[in-house]
Amino acid sequence: MKSPGLDARTSTRPFLTRIVPPLRRAPIAFACCAILLTACHSHEAPAPELQPVVALPVHADNGAVQRVLPAQVQARYSTPLSFRVGGKIVERRVRIGDAVKAGQALAMLDPADLHNTLLNARAQLDAAEHRVAYAKQQLDRDRAQAQANLIAPAQFETTQDAYASAVAQRDSALAQIALAEDHLRYATLVADHDGVITSEDADTGQNVEPGQAVFHLDWSGDLDILCDVSERDLRDLSVGRTAHVSLTALPGKVLDARVREVAAAADPQSRTWRVKLTLLSPGPDVRSGMTASVTFDGAADTAANRAISLPATALSHRGEAPAVWVVRKGSDTLELRPVTVGRYDERTISVTSGLADEERVVMQGVHTVSAGQHVRVVPPLHAEDFTS
Repeated sequence: MKSPGLDARTSTRPFLTRIVPPLRRAPIAFACCAILLTACHSHEAPAPELQPVVALPVHADNGAVQRVLPAQVQARYSTPLSFRVGGKIVERRVRIGDAVKAGQALAMLDPADLHNTLLNARAQLDAAEHRVAYAKQQLDRDRAQAQANLIAPAQFETTQDAYASAVAQRDSALAQIALAEDHLRYATLVADHDGVITSEDADTGQNVEPGQAVFHLDWSGDLDILCDVSERDLRDLSVGRTAHVSLTALPGKVLDARVREVAAAADPQSRTWRVKLTLLSPGPDVRSGMTASVTFDGAADTAANRAISLPATALSHRGEAPAVWVVRKGSDTLELRPVTVGRYDERTISVTSGLADEERVVMQGVHTVSAGQHVRVVPPLHAEDFTS
């Protein structure tokens, strides 16, 4: 039985009014939570991106190192040939490349003036001999008269002086003849030693001064190998060091040589040191002027050969000491490692201590990293740039 004046829908509305509103607010609450969670996640920092670095494992040079240098064959003794007197060249009997023997005539000067000088010297000798003969006769007469007290002692002394002067003039004339004969002989240029003519420095018809080179002669016999060595390789060379020589003109033939001389100072232009090696058994087919290659075998147990070569871009510093960046194994973090550099070259350095085989060393970009930094190792863009 319904209460008077009360509608059934109206009687249940307060109950529904208390239940329904919370249900309607639930979606709103979930939406708010989602917004808050999204806002929280948006404020979290993203994971840092690892810096890529070019790092490669290093290896010590334990094997023997071979150094090959360009060289040239040269006679140990090479001398300019010149006339000992001046004059006009009237004849040359040899040319470049001719083999000559000691004493062989090579060129001649016009002998006319020298021959006239010799004739004049002989005439002077004849006159001097006549003066000596006359002075001797006068001396003999005055001696006899002086013994008989017929002349004063002073007069006899004058006669003695005249005779001595005549003898001296005769001796001088004899010396002039010998000198004129020598000069006439010097008009013919002869080889002092067996050898090969390597240059012609004066032409037929040319007037030359005494000592002016006419030819250059390479002596037969010992041959040297000349090469220029940089400062990098100088310390490994010493007198007596053996080497192997390959000649361009004689392919396949290898000759043994030994270091004979190392220059005491560098050439001011090339900043290299001249090294001379002696061929031990050159053979008749090896000639001066041939181009060659000299190979020096390095010793495998030297500190220099056990060093690790790195590009110069890998070098950093800890204070004033040299150092390199090493990627720690397992953690991929960086460590600034002090090292000892044995040699600085134009593009590389040689590390003699501080590194071990297979350790990864940063090869470039060393000024953009820091100690303890996590990195990502990447291969180099051009691997050939980092080959030792």
